[in-house]
Amino acid sequence: MKSMRAVAIDRFGSAEELVLHEMPVPKISAQEVLIDIDTAGVGLWDARTRSGKWAESEEFPLILGVDGSGTVAEVGAQVKRFKKGDRVYSYSYGSPKGGFYAEYVAVAASKVAPIPSPLDFVQAGAVPTIGLTALQGVDDALHIEPDERVIIHGASGNVGMLALQFAKARGARVLATASGSDGIDLVRRLGADEVVDGRREFDFDDVDAVLAFVGGKELTRCLDALRKGGRMAYPNGVEPEPRRRKGIRMKAYDAIPGVREFQRFERAIEEASLQIPIAAIFKLEDAADAHRMLEKGHVLGKVVLRV
Repeated sequence: MKSMRAVAIDRFGSAEELVLHEMPVPKISAQEVLIDIDTAGVGLWDARTRSGKWAESEEFPLILGVDGSGTVAEVGAQVKRFKKGDRVYSYSYGSPKGGFYAEYVAVAASKVAPIPSPLDFVQAGAVPTIGLTALQGVDDALHIEPDERVIIHGASGNVGMLALQFAKARGARVLATASGSDGIDLVRRLGADEVVDGRREFDFDDVDAVLAFVGGKELTRCLDALRKGGRMAYPNGVEPEPRRRKGIRMKAYDAIPGVREFQRFERAIEEASLQIPIAAIFKLEDAADAHRMLEKGHVLGKVVLRV
């Protein structure tokens, strides 16, 4: 096991730069595990890294991908939580040893967790980034309480479709904005109490909290619906970034992977009977097509690569 197939870029640019490479299998440290990848998640953050907009490294070839699922192929000397053959999933942003668009990835053991029993490899590979972002928005950034009125803005997007399920599991009344009639149908099926097309006028009012995954004038309408002293949260990277408002508590946050975070996420998956819609499954070598699909917009469900 000296070499592996991986999709990497040799320069920043369009989806055309995503090319299949033959590369060395990464060597692990004492605190890492080597994962034999089954499924890798594909997100807009990958496309932004590919373009150079969000890149944290300029060392090429650069393997993209921040999350995925698979089986443990090798365990570092100091790792006690895992053994070879364990079914795991992981979220690791900006890994110096390469991302998940590959047959193998080396990841810090603290950013790896056993796959929860309700999930298969495809669902587990799709969910780490969007799931942790959704849950930590609901629980940590906003501390959603039972009976609160909460707007999930961008509920038909990847993170929003999970956030609304977690908010419902917390007992909130979820008011959702979605994109298009098919997006509205999806969000309604996932349990939202009220759904509107976010691009049109709507009349929500006296709302306790807003969890936003889309910026712009539509978000302004959501903020107008907040009661005095209400609160709003959004993941870093939402564009355009919301402007501060007097009388509203606003918080930007990043999803954090860790042992406790994954344990809490597993409990939340079971509490919410979480549904993880999958929009499309591409082969590893077709990663460029996956990026083109995402960049066209209006994708309902998660896009993944089956490695």
